[in-house]
Amino acid sequence: MNKKFSRLLEPNLKLYFLCLLLFAAVTVPVQPLLAAAEGAVTVGMYLFFRSSTQKRKQGILQYINSLTGSVDAASKSTLINSPLPIMVFRPDTGEIIWSNEDFLQLVGVREHLFEIKVEDTVPGMPVAWLLEGKQECPDRVVMNNRRFRVYGSLVRAKDRDGTQNLVATTYWVDTTEYDAMREKFERSRPVVALLNVDNYEELMKVSGEAQRSAIQAQIDEKLTAWAVDTGLLVKTNRDRYLLLTEEKDYAPLVAEKFSVLDSMREIGAEGSHPTLSIGVGREADGMAELYKNASLSLEMALSRGGDQAVVRGKLDFEFYGGRTKSPEKRTKVKSRVMANALGELMSDARQVYIMGHSFADMDAVGAAAGLCCAARKLGKHPQVVIDLNHNAAEAVLEKLRSRAEYAGVFLGGSEALLRMQPGALLIVVDTNRPDFVESTAVLEACNRVAVIDHHRRAASYIENAALNFHEPYASSASELVTELLQYLVEPSDLLPEEAEALLAGIVLDTKHFTMRTGGRTFEAAAFLRRAGADTSAVQRLFQNDLTEMVSRYDIIRQAELYRDDIAVATVTEDGVERVAAAQAADELLTLKGVQASFVIYRDGESVLMSARSMGDINVQVILETLGGGGNSTTAGGRVEDSDPDTVREKLLEAVDDYLKK
Repeated sequence: MNKKFSRLLEPNLKLYFLCLLLFAAVTVPVQPLLAAAEGAVTVGMYLFFRSSTQKRKQGILQYINSLTGSVDAASKSTLINSPLPIMVFRPDTGEIIWSNEDFLQLVGVREHLFEIKVEDTVPGMPVAWLLEGKQECPDRVVMNNRRFRVYGSLVRAKDRDGTQNLVATTYWVDTTEYDAMREKFERSRPVVALLNVDNYEELMKVSGEAQRSAIQAQIDEKLTAWAVDTGLLVKTNRDRYLLLTEEKDYAPLVAEKFSVLDSMREIGAEGSHPTLSIGVGREADGMAELYKNASLSLEMALSRGGDQAVVRGKLDFEFYGGRTKSPEKRTKVKSRVMANALGELMSDARQVYIMGHSFADMDAVGAAAGLCCAARKLGKHPQVVIDLNHNAAEAVLEKLRSRAEYAGVFLGGSEALLRMQPGALLIVVDTNRPDFVESTAVLEACNRVAVIDHHRRAASYIENAALNFHEPYASSASELVTELLQYLVEPSDLLPEEAEALLAGIVLDTKHFTMRTGGRTFEAAAFLRRAGADTSAVQRLFQNDLTEMVSRYDIIRQAELYRDDIAVATVTEDGVERVAAAQAADELLTLKGVQASFVIYRDGESVLMSARSMGDINVQVILETLGGGGNSTTAGGRVEDSDPDTVREKLLEAVDDYLKK
């Protein structure tokens, strides 16, 4: 009742007529004739209102019906007379329901394609994209030697028996000429390559006067023969070449994996062979950017040890070669220049922060300690960013913290971020990758960054550094810092603990002076010995307790030989320490005939890898395919959200791919 009463009180014409009738009823006792006249007029007006309302409703319904019929007719006319070829079919059965004349001409038939399968008309046409709700086929559809971009949609339609089925309507756009033009453009896009003979100076020094011309002629002949069908090769310097080519000629170079790298080593001179580094720039918008990318690629190739090709595309780097051991190519001139530049950066800096890689080892801590000495010499109070609870250099850190000079020097990443002020200098040691540093937040917050590292440069590295002392031929970051210290401080300025920390870093990365050692390595060690480093104290830093030794040999016990000369240890249990895993990888190299070793173990939700090599196998190239890095004889990597067995399979595939090259 309440709803009916409320509807009655709503403002409408019926309520007004009711009010008029009430007024007429009230007038009956007073003026019957007037009341009768009022009632008659009210009833007449109400009947007229009802009649006009019905006519209006019928007119609106007729208009809507005519409009709907016009839309349906227009839709049907558009479907039949569309300038695009159209095919309607059932995606579940593949049965063609209808097609317009343009599609019939494409297929090459005159009659309509009733009760014919799509597969019979257009072999290989995919239909899954329609069922997935997409409106465009992801791939071009080829029919009668023409290429088509196919658009479509799904609707539900009723059959005569009332059942509903999915019906697909597809529209075909001929893109043959467009695709041919695009492919022609892509194939003719320019590619710029810079070629550099890595050890040209060394070759000229070891060769006699008569051999030099012959060697140069052989180098030119090899490069000319390689580029004869590729593009334009121009010699810009005695050891530099510029190659201009196109994408269609670049593809064969990739297919043969830059075979000129191998043919170049066929040239011999007194037991020394030339090696070549190639930097390629492609997929850029202009020649200037192409040349810039080629220069960046060549710099990357040289920083990774040379004897390889690096290609810079639109998004990332690609690497070819780089498997051979490169001779040491370092000069003291560069160390002196870098030392002067680093001294100026420290002097101008408001604060000096030093940071290594996450889970810092003795090399990172030793390099940081050496830089602390240089900063003190310049009147600065350096800060070392390190996680004191998670590191592999506790013995070295304990000795350094015992000195008054290191009171408050070590701090965590969050604390460093709070203390950092504008004008601060951050020196990153023992890594060049932004995702490997102890604190990425500190790296991103600092505007001036210096990098000192000996690892081969990866595709992701710290860019726009104010100073980049990167020497992949050095044994360790501690060796590089020791060379800088010879131009920045006196031996007496080094604390004995700092000298021992630097020497421990060199000992760690050279495996007690047995791997990756050069003349400069022993010169650095001699300088540290003069500065007060005690070799017996350094040796004690590497002593392990019984638990660590048992853990190491538990890992070794699970090792297996792969391809007779590669030892792979896969540990599925939790609780493996990083130091024990690294030591186990070192220990596996002592097995007779083993050329490389890999230890795979779990670390929470991640899987870590520790790799070592005698030098003939480049473990950095192998682990780089799994997101790792390092140098040719020592490398590591991390794989997120996986398990050791899965990572082992991926590692063995990477080893197979490496050995096939």
